[in-house]
Amino acid sequence: MSDLERVEGWGLSTASLCHVERPTDAEGVRKAFSLAAERGWTVGLRGAGRSYGDASQNDGGLLLDLQEWNRVQGWDPETGIARVDPGVTVEQLWERVVQDGWWPKVVSGTMTPTIGGAAAMNIHGKNAYKVGTIGDWIQGFDLISPSGDLHCSRDENADVFHAAIGGFGELGVMHNISLKNHFVDSGRLMEYPFVEPNLDAMFDHFEELRQDADYCVGWIDAFAGGSSLGRGQIHTANYLSADEDPRGLALRPPDKQRLPDRLFGVIPKSIMWRFVRPFAHPLGMRMINLAKVIAGEYAPGSKSPYHQTHAGFHFLLDFIPDWKLMHGRRGLIQFQPFVPADAARAVFGRLLRMQQERGLVNWLTVMKRHKPDPFLMTHGLDGWSLAQDFNVTDKNRAALWALCRDMTEVVLDAGGRFYPAKDATLTAAQFQRSLGQATISEFRALKKRLDPDTRIQTNLWRRLMA
Repeated sequence: MSDLERVEGWGLSTASLCHVERPTDAEGVRKAFSLAAERGWTVGLRGAGRSYGDASQNDGGLLLDLQEWNRVQGWDPETGIARVDPGVTVEQLWERVVQDGWWPKVVSGTMTPTIGGAAAMNIHGKNAYKVGTIGDWIQGFDLISPSGDLHCSRDENADVFHAAIGGFGELGVMHNISLKNHFVDSGRLMEYPFVEPNLDAMFDHFEELRQDADYCVGWIDAFAGGSSLGRGQIHTANYLSADEDPRGLALRPPDKQRLPDRLFGVIPKSIMWRFVRPFAHPLGMRMINLAKVIAGEYAPGSKSPYHQTHAGFHFLLDFIPDWKLMHGRRGLIQFQPFVPADAARAVFGRLLRMQQERGLVNWLTVMKRHKPDPFLMTHGLDGWSLAQDFNVTDKNRAALWALCRDMTEVVLDAGGRFYPAKDATLTAAQFQRSLGQATISEFRALKKRLDPDTRIQTNLWRRLMA
């Protein structure tokens, strides 16, 4: 058992001191639960620690870091079904399946999260409007809880299956996770860029484009105001058949998909965040956002479709390793509301104006379309999300948290929801209002059954569900 270790959220804005244990199998998890019960400790779960806030911290208690329990236990290239340990990363998964012509149905914007963490948070990708969340493609898993072991699927212990996926790790450790992948003929996608002058154009064109696109994602310049409020770009991508892209077969091996580790073949990407750091202030970010708008409009070839590898399209957040460090020692938080389709246009416009009025404009804004899913604690709905990265400083912290609380009320009034993997500012009342007391009560009842002493706790649990 380790001494207390400092454990940070990925955004660096939150940190805790925890006793960290690193089990490598199911028996190690069971022993950790027993030890915690003997000592009266709480237990938190942590995958790769990619949640922005406090979801994988357990201040003063035991924290199970599951990254070393990371084997692909089974892979069937005939059915496209993989069976993995909880510490297997998205990167390990795609590298294993892509060589046989498959790609994960749902991936995040970075390849570093673990599958266990991805399932616990029920991640979504740039195709959420079409295929849903990762939970929609999980066939089953085994669950280790303080009260014992269960096998869960849509047919067996279905209530636990639908609550553990998206239950942010509070019901137990999922392992032997079986999930379906998607067959691809080519190692490339065809990507299409579009420039949009304002928020209305973004919504209208996005709705049109997504009808035929396999992936669709929007970027917004949050600094633009007036008639240009919400201006930005949309990128769509489509799978290619073998006839459309005969060369694509040669790009399916993992070494052809991996992102380069040097810019222009010269500059190590590991130091690239240092070049961005001088621009890490509101004026600098305004300039970078404007430069992206201008490049999208006027750079040669900027409006032409082009081939892109699967990894190159999906994992933009990995092109600059440790880019979070450009935010400085207080890091960043992300605010990502999910708003019903009929209200999203007005709500997103109001959120952008609120930021501008208070002088706290977010530096990176990403818009996605979503659809409902069957999971109990879901953020999914028939609507839109707007992921926004806010820089945190000693000077702006109180005002930023106040802004996020006020923006949350706007979202809640519209019937919106939130995503625990990205949250750092929600209150218990706000989170429970977003899901409704019937959902909260059902989850609490399941937790009481599987974890009668509320042994499993994280800082997130205590903040949102206490």
